[in-house]
Amino acid sequence: MKPIIYRLLLLMFLILSAIGMSRHDFTQDSQEEIFSVEENISIFHNTEKESDPSRAAISIVSWNIQHLGKTKSDEEIRLMAQILRHFDIVAIQEVVAKDPAGAQAVARLADALNRTGFQWDYQVSDPTRSPSPYIRERYAFLWKPSRVSQGGRASLDRQLENAIDREPFLGTFHKKGEKDLFYVVNFHSRPYNRQPEEEIIYFLDYPDRLNSDRIIIAGDFNLDEEHSVWEPFYRQGLKNALTDNPTTLKRKCDNGNYLNHSIDNFYFHSGIKMHRSGKLDFVGSCDQLENARKISDHLPVFMFFSIK
Repeated sequence: MKPIIYRLLLLMFLILSAIGMSRHDFTQDSQEEIFSVEENISIFHNTEKESDPSRAAISIVSWNIQHLGKTKSDEEIRLMAQILRHFDIVAIQEVVAKDPAGAQAVARLADALNRTGFQWDYQVSDPTRSPSPYIRERYAFLWKPSRVSQGGRASLDRQLENAIDREPFLGTFHKKGEKDLFYVVNFHSRPYNRQPEEEIIYFLDYPDRLNSDRIIIAGDFNLDEEHSVWEPFYRQGLKNALTDNPTTLKRKCDNGNYLNHSIDNFYFHSGIKMHRSGKLDFVGSCDQLENARKISDHLPVFMFFSIK
């Protein structure tokens, strides 16, 4: 009798497991990829601290989260928090500006991050003073107060509002317990077919304007690091964090490839020392592309750095 009962229980278990597998959704699949990425990042960050706690790297991630606003579900916000939770500073582009839902989505993301084990703070920019309401956006910074502090409230660069469609959001930070300030320029350029290089060239003046060489320019530039616009920057000592590293998502897979343009990056001046950089691929496979694009059509990019 007992062997029969055992076999029936085993059969029921297999049936229920099969039902569960058939309902296995994007969130579960992508989390497996996310957790493996997070584990690698966490190990690197802990290694930095253990080798020399006084020189532990600061980590920053930049992400164009497509149309961050009311269209993002609570589950999608929670998934974003899982992707971002191990970093110290988050720079976000493409926060919806036409209604309060964009700023509210950032607040929802901060709340989700607070539930991951660390306290987070955030600031959302005013809407950019763009030539058209259809391209107007907000930016956002989120950060861990236990790791970094603001040197003052971030602000849109009003000096560039007439030259740039979405003027950058300038943030000033310093590592917790240290006084050395560094700047993060959070930026989303105009599309590639509208000559974003005509906007980027204005950034040449930042070292003089900010009187600093501790500057990181983060964001979606809609052109890659090999574009000729960067040549005078490189002569000035600027460096790029990622090279030939596609970060945008195609609409459909092409022979198993779902990545496209290398346009999300960090560019940093001589007062910044980079330790490591990369992208966070939360897609994982072509099967997940359609659902991944509901979160964003860009991958987040990250950098670990210290102040020279």
